[in-house]
Amino acid sequence: MSLAIICSWKAVGPCGKYLLMTKENWDIVIDPSSSSSKIQKIKQAWKYRDLLFLFVKRDIVAFYKQTILGPIWFFIQPIFTTAVFTLIGMIAALETDGVPPAVFYLSGIVLWNYFSEVLKQTGETFIQNRSIFSKVYFPRLIIPLSLVASHLVKFFIQCLLILAFYLFFFFRNGGFTPNAYLLLFPVLVLLIAMLGMGCGLIISAMTTKYRDLKFLINFSIDLLRYVSPIIFPFSIAGKYESVIAANPMSSIIEVFRLGLFNTEPSPNLWLYFLYTCIFAVVVLWGGFSIFSRVEKKFIDTV
Repeated sequence: MSLAIICSWKAVGPCGKYLLMTKENWDIVIDPSSSSSKIQKIKQAWKYRDLLFLFVKRDIVAFYKQTILGPIWFFIQPIFTTAVFTLIGMIAALETDGVPPAVFYLSGIVLWNYFSEVLKQTGETFIQNRSIFSKVYFPRLIIPLSLVASHLVKFFIQCLLILAFYLFFFFRNGGFTPNAYLLLFPVLVLLIAMLGMGCGLIISAMTTKYRDLKFLINFSIDLLRYVSPIIFPFSIAGKYESVIAANPMSSIIEVFRLGLFNTEPSPNLWLYFLYTCIFAVVVLWGGFSIFSRVEKKFIDTV
């Protein structure tokens, strides 16, 4: 950025005083009211990819910095949650489609955790980073993208835990085998990221004015976990299957288990999956649009 200053001396009044006159010509003007297309915003974010990688590294390191167990914490939470769900499943005699309960529950917990953590932290983008946003300019979309990427690293690490449980029970008990639907795994991960980021962008725009909304969202996400096919399969949902499938994460979890365990799918599973794909695209586009409008003036309200 260059600044051209043209100076001239002009006499003012009978006393012969002089005033320094300046004229500023800027190459780039950063104006919150300026409009740009969504494609341009994405291209601008790509130019700042080095900053994106720095934020991802910061988030990962900060997660286990000054902790005794370090990265082991990535595994502790899903293991303990799986243990609790296994105990609940034994007490309630819940079906798991013939799959060992531990690996059945873990396969749903890891996917749900990625979605919920991206949604929660993206939903606090403006509030948590207001001090940075008020001092330094960079594309605001960088922060949500860095959260998606950093939690993706954590997600893949926890997928190694699923693989370890899977191989243990496969060689010990057998009774299940993977099938070709497991090749949809990259698509499932992309859909989870789109859902978490899209919903998070909408929530972040709303929480700039209504701070208590974040408490409602956290409660709702935790509650929604228990009406999702994490602790039970679609096969026991019965007449409530369509209600459970209204949660777009439900079909993602079911398709993932279908590929892992080759279980009997619901007759309507692929219809539910199509709904999830459409919902993910719509919510991401809508969230991006709302986020783009709010980022122009959010600093006045947070």
